[in-house]
Amino acid sequence: MRKNVVAGNWKMNTTLEEGVELANQINSLLKGKTVNCDVVVCVPFTHLTSVNAVLESELVKLGAENCSEHEKGAYTGEVSAAMVKSTGATHVILGHSERRQYFGENNEQLLAKTKLALANGLTPIFCVGEVLEERENGTYNDVVKCQVEALFDLSAEDFGKIIIAYEPVWAIGTGKTATAEQAQDMHAHIRKVIEDKYGKEVAEDTSILYGGSCKPGNAPELFAKPDVDGGLIGGAALEAESFLGIIEAC
Repeated sequence: MRKNVVAGNWKMNTTLEEGVELANQINSLLKGKTVNCDVVVCVPFTHLTSVNAVLESELVKLGAENCSEHEKGAYTGEVSAAMVKSTGATHVILGHSERRQYFGENNEQLLAKTKLALANGLTPIFCVGEVLEERENGTYNDVVKCQVEALFDLSAEDFGKIIIAYEPVWAIGTGKTATAEQAQDMHAHIRKVIEDKYGKEVAEDTSILYGGSCKPGNAPELFAKPDVDGGLIGGAALEAESFLGIIEAC
């Protein structure tokens, strides 16, 4: 059975001190609560070791926001999957729309990153999604299908270790949100793309998260849809109370 997951993506926010404080607040709010999902916080590279030291791993798992496509070597400024794993992290976000848009990451690079993440025992949270033009011109299903298919070099066993996050790019940081029906339609489409390649069992076991201006107010409606298995949360993950509200929606 697939898991419900709520993952926070802090992006390029918080100083180290602020990040440790936020992690402590999330710990405190979750203590004693029965949580019906896996909770992950994905933090800047500079924060990983310090946040890992304060997180209670039975409550919250730790993730990075990216890793290199290279195993090791003369790549100044890059951080390898092995380095991420050595901090205590268990998850890593790959293919976020901001990485694709601002840093030109392509499908070949993202497959290489995914393979290295898996080889180092990390769970990839692999992001897919369309921009506004693709939504409006009707090509969004084909765009997302192509992004998912970038991983089809993986074995069924390895693909089964991945979490998919659907992020309508036009809804990130804009205050716009895909309707629950739009989210459900795309999540069902993604699951069918996976099923056509790997079979129904792998498709049914794959967690597919929604990532596009998800907040405590709209999370219950989104998460009630049968193919929406939680969220990849941006701005609302930077405030412990709002992050808790989304977790409770699961």
